[in-house]
Amino acid sequence: MQATQTISEGLKREFKVVVPAAELEDKLSSQLSGLKDKVRINGFRPGKVPLSHLRRLYGRSVMVDVVQNTVNEANQQIVSDNQFRLAMEPKVSLPEAREDIEAVMEAKADLAYTVALEVLPSFELADLSSVEVTREVAEVSDAELDEALTRMAKQNRSFTARDEGAAAEAGDRVTIDFVGKIDGEPFEGGTGQDIPVEIGSGSFIPGFEEQLIGAKAGDERVVKATFPDDYNAAQLAGKAAEFDVTVKAIEVPGELKIDDDLGKAFGMENLEALRNAVRDRVGVDFTAQSRRKLKRQLLDQLDKLYTFDLPPTLVQQEFDGVWQGVVGEMTRAKRSFADEGTTEEEATAEYRRISERRVRLGLVLAEIGDKADIKVNDDEITRALVERARQFPGQEKMVWEFYQKNPEALAEVRAPIFEEKVVDHLLTQAKVTDKPVSKEELFTDEEEKEGAKA
Repeated sequence: MQATQTISEGLKREFKVVVPAAELEDKLSSQLSGLKDKVRINGFRPGKVPLSHLRRLYGRSVMVDVVQNTVNEANQQIVSDNQFRLAMEPKVSLPEAREDIEAVMEAKADLAYTVALEVLPSFELADLSSVEVTREVAEVSDAELDEALTRMAKQNRSFTARDEGAAAEAGDRVTIDFVGKIDGEPFEGGTGQDIPVEIGSGSFIPGFEEQLIGAKAGDERVVKATFPDDYNAAQLAGKAAEFDVTVKAIEVPGELKIDDDLGKAFGMENLEALRNAVRDRVGVDFTAQSRRKLKRQLLDQLDKLYTFDLPPTLVQQEFDGVWQGVVGEMTRAKRSFADEGTTEEEATAEYRRISERRVRLGLVLAEIGDKADIKVNDDEITRALVERARQFPGQEKMVWEFYQKNPEALAEVRAPIFEEKVVDHLLTQAKVTDKPVSKEELFTDEEEKEGAKA
Protein backbone atom coordinates (compact mmCIF):
# COMPACT_ATOMS: atom_id res chain seq x y z
CA MET A 1 0.00 0.00 0.00
CA GLN A 2 1.27 3.45 -0.93
CA ALA A 3 -0.33 6.60 0.49
CA THR A 4 0.58 10.02 -0.89
CA GLN A 5 -0.69 13.20 0.74
CA THR A 6 -2.26 15.50 -1.84
CA ILE A 7 -3.95 18.17 0.30
CA SER A 8 -2.97 19.81 3.58
CA GLU A 9 -5.11 22.89 4.14
CA GLY A 10 -5.98 23.98 7.66
CA LEU A 11 -7.47 20.90 9.29
CA LYS A 12 -8.19 19.16 5.98
CA ARG A 13 -5.98 16.35 4.74
CA GLU A 14 -6.34 14.21 1.64
CA PHE A 15 -4.38 11.17 0.53
CA LYS A 16 -4.22 9.19 -2.66
CA VAL A 17 -3.93 5.52 -1.80
CA VAL A 18 -2.79 2.79 -4.19
CA VAL A 19 -3.05 -0.89 -3.26
CA PRO A 20 -1.30 -3.15 -5.81
CA ALA A 21 -3.38 -5.76 -7.59
CA ALA A 22 -0.94 -8.42 -6.37
CA GLU A 23 -1.74 -7.53 -2.77
CA LEU A 24 -5.46 -7.83 -3.50
CA GLU A 25 -4.88 -11.19 -5.17
CA ASP A 26 -2.95 -12.49 -2.16
CA LYS A 27 -5.71 -11.42 0.22
CA LEU A 28 -8.40 -12.91 -1.99
CA SER A 29 -6.56 -16.24 -2.25
CA SER A 30 -6.03 -16.29 1.51
CA GLN A 31 -9.72 -15.67 2.17
CA LEU A 32 -10.79 -18.35 -0.33
CA SER A 33 -8.39 -20.85 1.21
CA GLY A 34 -10.04 -20.23 4.54
CA LEU A 35 -13.36 -21.25 3.00
CA LYS A 36 -12.17 -24.71 1.99
CA ASP A 37 -12.95 -26.33 5.31
CA LYS A 38 -16.15 -24.32 5.86
CA VAL A 39 -18.19 -24.82 2.70
CA ARG A 40 -19.95 -27.97 1.57
CA ILE A 41 -20.23 -28.35 -2.23
CA ASN A 42 -21.75 -31.37 -3.97
CA GLY A 43 -19.14 -33.49 -5.74
CA PHE A 44 -16.22 -32.43 -3.56
CA ARG A 45 -14.94 -33.81 -0.29
CA PRO A 46 -14.60 -31.33 2.62
CA GLY A 47 -11.38 -29.33 2.23
CA LYS A 48 -10.77 -30.54 -1.33
CA VAL A 49 -12.62 -27.89 -3.33
CA PRO A 50 -10.21 -26.32 -5.88
CA LEU A 51 -9.51 -22.60 -5.36
CA SER A 52 -10.48 -21.94 -8.96
CA HIS A 53 -13.95 -23.36 -8.31
CA LEU A 54 -14.31 -21.42 -5.06
CA ARG A 55 -13.29 -18.30 -6.93
CA ARG A 56 -16.01 -18.79 -9.51
CA LEU A 57 -18.63 -19.31 -6.80
CA TYR A 58 -17.60 -16.84 -4.12
CA GLY A 59 -14.83 -14.71 -5.61
CA ARG A 60 -16.85 -11.53 -6.10
CA SER A 61 -18.55 -11.53 -2.68
CA VAL A 62 -15.25 -12.31 -0.95
CA MET A 63 -13.49 -9.55 -2.92
CA VAL A 64 -16.06 -7.02 -1.67
CA ASP A 65 -14.96 -7.85 1.89
CA VAL A 66 -11.29 -7.78 0.85
CA VAL A 67 -11.63 -4.29 -0.63
CA GLN A 68 -13.57 -2.97 2.36
CA ASN A 69 -11.10 -4.40 4.86
CA THR A 70 -8.14 -3.17 2.82
CA VAL A 71 -9.52 0.36 2.72
CA ASN A 72 -10.18 0.33 6.47
CA GLU A 73 -6.70 -0.99 7.23
CA ALA A 74 -5.07 1.54 4.91
CA ASN A 75 -6.98 4.41 6.50
CA GLN A 76 -6.06 3.24 9.99
CA GLN A 77 -2.41 3.08 8.96
CA ILE A 78 -2.52 6.63 7.59
CA VAL A 79 -4.01 7.88 10.85
CA SER A 80 -1.48 5.93 12.91
CA ASP A 81 1.58 6.88 10.85
CA ASN A 82 0.69 10.58 10.94
CA GLN A 83 -0.60 10.56 14.54
CA PHE A 84 -3.82 12.21 13.43
CA ARG A 85 -6.70 12.78 15.82
CA LEU A 86 -9.77 12.62 13.61
CA ALA A 87 -12.68 15.01 13.91
CA MET A 88 -14.85 12.93 11.56
CA GLU A 89 -14.88 9.51 9.96
CA PRO A 90 -12.67 9.39 6.83
CA LYS A 91 -14.49 10.13 3.56
CA VAL A 92 -13.45 7.59 0.93
CA SER A 93 -13.86 8.14 -2.83
CA LEU A 94 -13.52 4.85 -4.75
CA PRO A 95 -13.25 4.48 -8.55
CA GLU A 96 -16.54 5.19 -10.32
CA ALA A 97 -15.91 3.90 -13.85
CA ARG A 98 -17.46 0.45 -14.29
CA GLU A 99 -14.46 -1.00 -16.10
CA ASP A 100 -12.12 0.18 -13.33
CA ILE A 101 -14.33 -1.38 -10.66
CA GLU A 102 -14.53 -4.69 -12.53
CA ALA A 103 -10.77 -4.81 -12.96
CA VAL A 104 -10.24 -4.26 -9.23
CA MET A 105 -12.85 -6.89 -8.32
CA GLU A 106 -10.97 -9.41 -10.44
CA ALA A 107 -7.62 -8.35 -8.92
CA LYS A 108 -6.40 -7.36 -12.39
CA ALA A 109 -5.84 -3.68 -11.54
CA ASP A 110 -4.51 -1.70 -8.59
CA LEU A 111 -7.07 -0.28 -6.15
CA ALA A 112 -6.64 3.49 -6.31
CA TYR A 113 -8.81 5.76 -4.20
CA THR A 114 -8.71 9.04 -2.29
CA VAL A 115 -9.47 9.53 1.38
CA ALA A 116 -10.35 12.93 2.83
CA LEU A 117 -9.77 13.54 6.53
CA GLU A 118 -10.55 16.29 9.01
CA VAL A 119 -8.25 16.39 12.01
CA LEU A 120 -8.72 17.94 15.40
CA PRO A 121 -6.76 21.13 16.06
CA SER A 122 -3.78 21.16 18.37
CA PHE A 123 -3.70 23.84 21.05
CA GLU A 124 -2.08 24.50 24.41
CA LEU A 125 -4.30 24.59 27.47
CA ALA A 126 -4.51 28.06 28.99
CA ASP A 127 -3.60 28.97 32.56
CA LEU A 128 -6.85 29.48 34.47
CA SER A 129 -5.34 31.05 37.59
CA SER A 130 -6.30 34.51 36.28
CA VAL A 131 -9.92 33.54 35.61
CA GLU A 132 -12.35 35.06 38.10
CA VAL A 133 -16.03 34.16 38.33
CA THR A 134 -18.81 35.13 40.70
CA ARG A 135 -21.16 32.61 42.23
CA GLU A 136 -24.50 34.19 43.08
CA VAL A 137 -25.96 32.78 46.29
CA ALA A 138 -29.54 33.38 47.43
CA GLU A 139 -31.03 32.29 50.74
CA VAL A 140 -34.54 30.92 50.94
CA SER A 141 -36.37 33.61 52.94
CA ASP A 142 -39.26 33.06 55.34
CA ALA A 143 -41.43 35.23 53.08
CA GLU A 144 -40.71 32.93 50.11
CA LEU A 145 -41.55 29.90 52.24
CA ASP A 146 -44.80 31.49 53.38
CA GLU A 147 -45.67 32.28 49.76
CA ALA A 148 -44.94 28.69 48.68
CA LEU A 149 -47.00 27.25 51.55
CA THR A 150 -49.87 29.59 50.71
CA ARG A 151 -49.85 28.34 47.12
CA MET A 152 -49.88 24.76 48.35
CA ALA A 153 -52.72 25.49 50.72
CA LYS A 154 -54.71 27.05 47.90
CA GLN A 155 -54.13 23.98 45.75
CA ASN A 156 -55.19 21.69 48.59
CA ARG A 157 -58.28 23.55 49.81
CA SER A 158 -61.73 22.25 49.08
CA PHE A 159 -64.54 23.97 47.17
CA THR A 160 -68.27 23.71 47.86
CA ALA A 161 -71.15 24.68 45.62
CA ARG A 162 -72.64 28.12 46.11
CA ASP A 163 -76.32 28.43 46.93
CA GLU A 164 -78.61 28.12 43.93
CA GLY A 165 -78.90 31.47 42.16
CA ALA A 166 -75.83 32.93 43.90
CA ALA A 167 -73.49 35.05 41.78
CA ALA A 168 -69.78 34.33 41.34
CA GLU A 169 -67.30 36.41 43.32
CA ALA A 170 -63.55 36.91 43.12
CA GLY A 171 -61.81 33.76 44.36
CA ASP A 172 -64.67 31.46 43.35
CA ARG A 173 -64.15 28.51 41.05
CA VAL A 174 -66.43 28.65 38.02
CA THR A 175 -66.86 25.67 35.69
CA ILE A 176 -67.51 26.78 32.11
CA ASP A 177 -67.82 25.73 28.48
CA PHE A 178 -66.52 28.23 25.95
CA VAL A 179 -65.96 28.80 22.24
CA GLY A 180 -63.40 31.45 21.29
CA LYS A 181 -63.69 33.49 18.10
CA ILE A 182 -61.50 36.00 16.29
CA ASP A 183 -63.25 38.19 13.73
CA GLY A 184 -66.32 36.02 14.23
CA GLU A 185 -64.55 32.77 13.35
CA PRO A 186 -63.63 30.01 15.87
CA PHE A 187 -59.88 29.51 16.18
CA GLU A 188 -57.83 26.39 16.84
CA GLY A 189 -57.47 25.61 20.53
CA GLY A 190 -60.16 28.11 21.47
CA THR A 191 -62.80 25.62 22.60
CA GLY A 192 -63.17 24.00 26.03
CA GLN A 193 -65.72 22.04 28.03
CA ASP A 194 -66.07 21.67 31.80
CA ILE A 195 -63.08 23.93 32.35
CA PRO A 196 -62.57 25.10 35.96
CA VAL A 197 -61.60 28.77 36.25
CA GLU A 198 -60.56 30.24 39.58
CA ILE A 199 -61.41 33.93 39.36
CA GLY A 200 -58.32 35.98 40.15
CA SER A 201 -55.80 33.17 39.64
CA GLY A 202 -54.46 34.68 36.41
CA SER A 203 -54.55 31.32 34.67
CA PHE A 204 -56.49 32.71 31.70
CA ILE A 205 -55.58 35.63 29.44
CA PRO A 206 -55.86 39.09 31.05
CA GLY A 207 -59.41 40.35 31.46
CA PHE A 208 -61.11 36.99 31.03
CA GLU A 209 -61.61 35.89 34.62
CA GLU A 210 -62.85 39.25 35.93
CA GLN A 211 -65.76 39.20 33.46
CA LEU A 212 -67.12 36.08 35.17
CA ILE A 213 -67.77 37.98 38.40
CA GLY A 214 -71.51 38.24 38.92
CA ALA A 215 -72.33 35.30 36.69
CA LYS A 216 -74.74 32.60 37.86
CA ALA A 217 -74.98 28.91 37.03
CA GLY A 218 -76.75 28.56 33.69
CA ASP A 219 -75.78 32.05 32.47
CA GLU A 220 -74.42 32.58 28.98
CA ARG A 221 -71.99 35.43 28.48
CA VAL A 222 -69.77 36.91 25.80
CA VAL A 223 -66.33 37.55 27.28
CA LYS A 224 -64.04 39.91 25.39
CA ALA A 225 -60.28 39.73 25.94
CA THR A 226 -57.05 40.39 24.06
CA PHE A 227 -54.18 37.93 23.87
CA PRO A 228 -50.86 39.33 25.18
CA ASP A 229 -48.33 40.44 22.57
CA ASP A 230 -45.89 37.77 23.83
CA TYR A 231 -48.48 34.96 23.85
CA ASN A 232 -46.82 31.61 23.13
CA ALA A 233 -49.09 30.90 20.14
CA ALA A 234 -47.79 33.50 17.71
CA GLN A 235 -50.92 33.36 15.51
CA LEU A 236 -52.98 34.63 18.47
CA ALA A 237 -50.51 37.12 19.98
CA GLY A 238 -51.95 40.62 20.30
CA LYS A 239 -55.33 39.69 18.81
CA ALA A 240 -58.74 40.57 20.27
CA ALA A 241 -61.07 37.64 20.81
CA GLU A 242 -64.64 36.98 21.93
CA PHE A 243 -65.61 33.90 23.93
CA ASP A 244 -69.12 32.51 24.05
CA VAL A 245 -69.20 31.25 27.65
CA THR A 246 -71.74 29.00 29.37
CA VAL A 247 -71.49 28.94 33.17
CA LYS A 248 -72.20 25.43 34.47
CA ALA A 249 -71.31 25.61 38.18
CA ILE A 250 -70.02 28.03 40.80
CA GLU A 251 -68.08 26.93 43.88
CA VAL A 252 -66.82 28.88 46.86
CA PRO A 253 -63.38 28.09 48.29
CA GLY A 254 -63.02 26.67 51.77
CA GLU A 255 -60.97 28.32 54.50
CA LEU A 256 -57.29 28.66 53.71
CA LYS A 257 -55.48 26.71 56.43
CA ILE A 258 -51.73 26.50 56.88
CA ASP A 259 -51.37 24.08 59.75
CA ASP A 260 -50.27 20.55 60.61
CA ASP A 261 -53.16 19.14 58.58
CA LEU A 262 -51.63 20.76 55.49
CA GLY A 263 -48.35 19.02 56.24
CA LYS A 264 -50.12 15.69 56.60
CA ALA A 265 -52.00 16.27 53.34
CA PHE A 266 -48.61 16.37 51.61
CA GLY A 267 -47.31 13.25 53.38
CA MET A 268 -45.39 15.05 56.15
CA GLU A 269 -45.63 14.60 59.91
CA ASN A 270 -46.60 18.21 60.56
CA LEU A 271 -46.35 21.76 59.18
CA GLU A 272 -42.74 22.21 60.31
CA ALA A 273 -41.66 19.09 58.41
CA LEU A 274 -43.46 20.38 55.30
CA ARG A 275 -41.82 23.78 55.74
CA ASN A 276 -38.36 22.18 55.92
CA ALA A 277 -39.09 20.04 52.87
CA VAL A 278 -40.20 23.09 50.89
CA ARG A 279 -37.08 24.98 52.02
CA ASP A 280 -34.91 22.11 50.77
CA ARG A 281 -36.78 21.90 47.46
CA VAL A 282 -36.54 25.63 46.83
CA GLY A 283 -32.90 25.51 47.90
CA VAL A 284 -32.22 22.88 45.23
CA ASP A 285 -33.74 25.17 42.60
CA PHE A 286 -31.65 28.11 43.84
CA THR A 287 -28.47 26.03 43.79
CA ALA A 288 -29.19 24.77 40.27
CA GLN A 289 -29.77 28.31 38.98
CA SER A 290 -26.60 29.52 40.70
CA ARG A 291 -24.68 26.69 39.05
CA ARG A 292 -26.10 27.52 35.60
CA LYS A 293 -25.05 31.16 35.85
CA LEU A 294 -21.63 30.28 37.26
CA LYS A 295 -21.03 27.77 34.47
CA ARG A 296 -22.06 30.31 31.83
CA GLN A 297 -19.56 32.82 33.23
CA LEU A 298 -16.83 30.21 33.22
CA LEU A 299 -17.53 29.13 29.64
CA ASP A 300 -17.68 32.74 28.48
CA GLN A 301 -14.21 33.37 29.87
CA LEU A 302 -12.94 30.04 28.60
CA ASP A 303 -14.14 30.92 25.10
CA LYS A 304 -12.12 34.16 25.17
CA LEU A 305 -8.91 32.28 26.01
CA TYR A 306 -8.85 30.12 22.89
CA THR A 307 -8.55 30.87 19.20
CA PHE A 308 -7.87 28.03 16.78
CA ASP A 309 -9.15 26.57 13.53
CA LEU A 310 -12.29 24.50 13.82
CA PRO A 311 -13.14 21.34 11.84
CA PRO A 312 -15.55 22.73 9.21
CA THR A 313 -17.72 19.59 9.09
CA LEU A 314 -18.19 19.59 12.88
CA VAL A 315 -19.23 23.24 12.75
CA GLN A 316 -21.61 22.57 9.86
CA GLN A 317 -23.22 19.62 11.65
CA GLU A 318 -23.69 21.71 14.79
CA PHE A 319 -25.14 24.59 12.77
CA ASP A 320 -27.50 22.28 10.87
CA GLY A 321 -28.89 20.93 14.13
CA VAL A 322 -29.32 24.40 15.66
CA TRP A 323 -30.79 25.90 12.49
CA GLN A 324 -33.26 23.05 12.05
CA GLY A 325 -34.55 23.69 15.56
CA VAL A 326 -34.83 27.44 14.99
CA VAL A 327 -36.66 27.13 11.68
CA GLY A 328 -38.91 24.38 13.02
CA GLU A 329 -39.93 26.46 16.03
CA MET A 330 -40.61 29.52 13.86
CA THR A 331 -42.71 27.41 11.51
CA ARG A 332 -44.79 26.01 14.37
CA ALA A 333 -45.26 29.50 15.80
CA LYS A 334 -46.00 30.92 12.32
CA ARG A 335 -43.40 33.65 12.81
CA SER A 336 -40.89 35.12 10.38
CA PHE A 337 -37.40 36.55 10.82
CA ALA A 338 -38.96 40.00 10.45
CA ASP A 339 -41.22 39.21 13.43
CA GLU A 340 -38.05 38.49 15.41
CA GLY A 341 -36.55 41.84 14.40
CA THR A 342 -33.87 40.35 12.16
CA THR A 343 -33.23 38.92 8.70
CA GLU A 344 -32.42 35.37 7.63
CA GLU A 345 -28.87 36.45 6.74
CA GLU A 346 -28.31 38.05 10.15
CA ALA A 347 -29.83 35.07 11.94
CA THR A 348 -27.69 32.67 9.93
CA ALA A 349 -24.52 34.57 10.85
CA GLU A 350 -25.52 34.69 14.53
CA TYR A 351 -26.33 30.98 14.79
CA ARG A 352 -23.14 30.09 12.95
CA ARG A 353 -21.19 32.03 15.58
CA ILE A 354 -23.08 30.12 18.26
CA SER A 355 -22.25 26.83 16.54
CA GLU A 356 -18.57 27.75 16.32
CA ARG A 357 -18.54 28.63 20.01
CA ARG A 358 -20.15 25.29 20.92
CA VAL A 359 -17.66 23.31 18.87
CA ARG A 360 -14.71 25.31 20.23
CA LEU A 361 -15.79 24.88 23.84
CA GLY A 362 -16.56 21.22 23.25
CA LEU A 363 -13.02 20.62 21.99
CA VAL A 364 -11.51 22.61 24.85
CA LEU A 365 -13.51 20.77 27.51
CA ALA A 366 -12.67 17.42 25.92
CA GLU A 367 -8.96 18.27 25.91
CA ILE A 368 -9.05 19.49 29.52
CA GLY A 369 -10.91 16.37 30.59
CA ASP A 370 -8.44 14.14 28.77
CA LYS A 371 -5.41 15.86 30.29
CA ALA A 372 -6.99 15.68 33.76
CA ASP A 373 -7.90 12.01 33.22
CA ILE A 374 -11.55 12.69 33.98
CA LYS A 375 -13.72 9.61 33.54
CA VAL A 376 -17.42 8.85 33.67
CA ASN A 377 -17.90 5.55 35.49
CA ASP A 378 -20.57 2.91 34.95
CA ASP A 379 -22.47 3.85 38.12
CA GLU A 380 -22.87 7.43 36.91
CA ILE A 381 -24.15 6.24 33.53
CA THR A 382 -26.57 3.84 35.22
CA ARG A 383 -28.00 6.55 37.49
CA ALA A 384 -28.50 8.84 34.48
CA LEU A 385 -30.22 6.06 32.53
CA VAL A 386 -32.52 5.24 35.45
CA GLU A 387 -33.49 8.90 35.71
CA ARG A 388 -34.15 9.10 31.99
CA ALA A 389 -36.21 5.90 32.01
CA ARG A 390 -38.37 7.29 34.81
CA GLN A 391 -39.51 10.02 32.42
CA PHE A 392 -41.39 7.35 30.45
CA PRO A 393 -43.67 5.53 32.93
CA GLY A 394 -44.54 2.04 31.76
CA GLN A 395 -41.80 2.08 29.11
CA GLU A 396 -38.77 1.92 31.39
CA LYS A 397 -37.53 -1.43 30.05
CA MET A 398 -37.83 -0.32 26.43
CA VAL A 399 -35.93 2.91 27.15
CA TRP A 400 -33.22 1.03 29.02
CA GLU A 401 -32.76 -1.49 26.19
CA PHE A 402 -32.68 1.30 23.58
CA TYR A 403 -29.69 2.96 25.23
CA GLN A 404 -27.94 -0.33 25.91
CA LYS A 405 -28.15 -1.26 22.22
CA ASN A 406 -27.25 2.17 20.79
CA PRO A 407 -23.71 3.38 21.55
CA GLU A 408 -24.40 6.80 20.01
CA ALA A 409 -27.43 7.33 22.24
CA LEU A 410 -25.43 6.17 25.25
CA ALA A 411 -22.73 8.71 24.35
CA GLU A 412 -25.39 11.44 24.54
CA VAL A 413 -26.07 10.37 28.13
CA ARG A 414 -22.38 10.35 28.98
CA ALA A 415 -21.53 13.74 27.43
CA PRO A 416 -23.32 16.06 29.91
CA ILE A 417 -21.99 14.08 32.88
CA PHE A 418 -18.45 14.42 31.53
CA GLU A 419 -18.96 18.14 30.89
CA GLU A 420 -20.16 18.81 34.43
CA LYS A 421 -17.18 16.94 35.89
CA VAL A 422 -14.81 19.01 33.73
CA VAL A 423 -16.53 22.21 34.88
CA ASP A 424 -16.06 21.10 38.50
CA HIS A 425 -12.38 20.54 37.75
CA LEU A 426 -12.04 24.00 36.18
CA LEU A 427 -13.72 25.69 39.13
CA THR A 428 -10.96 24.34 41.40
CA GLN A 429 -8.44 26.27 39.30
CA ALA A 430 -10.35 29.53 38.85
CA LYS A 431 -10.96 32.16 41.53
CA VAL A 432 -14.59 31.83 42.63
CA THR A 433 -16.17 34.60 44.72
CA ASP A 434 -19.54 34.14 46.37
CA LYS A 435 -21.98 37.05 46.10
CA PRO A 436 -25.23 37.14 48.14
CA VAL A 437 -28.16 38.14 45.94
CA SER A 438 -31.94 38.21 46.07
CA LYS A 439 -34.10 35.56 44.48
CA GLU A 440 -35.10 38.04 41.76
CA GLU A 441 -31.50 38.83 40.90
CA LEU A 442 -30.53 35.16 40.92
CA PHE A 443 -33.20 34.33 38.35
CA THR A 444 -32.46 37.33 36.13
CA ASP A 445 -30.31 36.40 33.15
CA GLU A 446 -27.39 38.58 32.11
CA GLU A 447 -29.11 39.26 28.77
CA GLU A 448 -32.11 40.68 30.64
CA LYS A 449 -29.82 42.88 32.75
CA GLU A 450 -28.15 44.28 29.67
CA GLY A 451 -31.53 44.92 28.07
CA ALA A 452 -32.70 46.76 31.18
CA LYS A 453 -29.58 48.94 31.16
CA ALA A 454 -30.11 49.76 27.49
